[in-house]
Amino acid sequence: MTKFKLEYIWLDGYKPTPNLRGKTLIKEFDAFPTLEQLPNWGFDGSSTLQAEGSSSDCVLKPVASYPDPERKNGVLVLCEVMMPDAKTPHPSNTRASILDDDGAWFGFEQEYFFYQNGRPLGFPDAGFPAPQGPYYCGVGFSNVGTIARKIVEEHLDICLAAGINHEGINAEVAKGQWEFQVFGKGSRKAADEIWLARYLLQRLTEKYGIDVEYHCKPLGDTDWNGSGMHANFSTAYMREVGGKAYFEDLMAAFAEARADHIAVYGPDNHMRLTGKHETASIHQFSYGVADRGASIRVPHSFVNNDYRGYLEDRRPNSQGDPYQIASQILKTIATVPTDVETREAA
Repeated sequence: MTKFKLEYIWLDGYKPTPNLRGKTLIKEFDAFPTLEQLPNWGFDGSSTLQAEGSSSDCVLKPVASYPDPERKNGVLVLCEVMMPDAKTPHPSNTRASILDDDGAWFGFEQEYFFYQNGRPLGFPDAGFPAPQGPYYCGVGFSNVGTIARKIVEEHLDICLAAGINHEGINAEVAKGQWEFQVFGKGSRKAADEIWLARYLLQRLTEKYGIDVEYHCKPLGDTDWNGSGMHANFSTAYMREVGGKAYFEDLMAAFAEARADHIAVYGPDNHMRLTGKHETASIHQFSYGVADRGASIRVPHSFVNNDYRGYLEDRRPNSQGDPYQIASQILKTIATVPTDVETREAA
């Protein structure tokens, strides 16, 4: 028998953005445990804004597990928060209600800033560094400094070793800003792995004395980019059938549901979606081929393939909950008939 370190990871009840939490349980197993072998585990919900002190018990229900590369015999255990009966999802549990479809593919582009001593990494103690321009996908000390690349490379290796479908990294437009990408077949899987990748990044930066800042516009109304979490999405129908008529109906549905999308695309998005810095206005829906200033960017490959493939919704921000984002995208897609005759009649 081997003693395994099980890191139970969950989302707390803070609003508008939940925080990641984690605690360790030691259990013996003959081999790396299966998900079915991992027990539910209680915790004090009154300390995470998920219960009152007079009735504080909540339950962690394991829903996905991965090797923990940073610990000997370690397991990353992603959990849903349940009520004391261990059957009813807690109101803060957005994973439990996500629309999921194995044929729906999502690629999330997670942008963020590294912060140290209350300032973006690489910023002077007062004022600003040289203007944006050379930092995007930059190389060299003046562009990326001494620590950031070490962290993102280490984070990449940890994610890959854990089995997370991490697809790449790059320095972003602003000084101290970076991005990683995660892809998943199935909205729930893609969202799970974004949350786990966030957890691993935040845990990693502890030893460097650096924080991860996910706020979508941490530098406020300045000439510095905000942070998004662009959602690249497709369904089996979009990839295999598609067509211009379906695409136009799909965009009409997204325009109609604009407010529903904005409501779950992350807090303070009015600060980021201004029509500047490669964003569309929060008040209007737009789409365009290769247009990074539109709500939805339509890749050339999509048009060239007879309107088949994936689309990129550029409105979700870096603090957004990927469970809610993916679910809303699928809800809107579901309103568009895939049968040509039905669509034309509508």
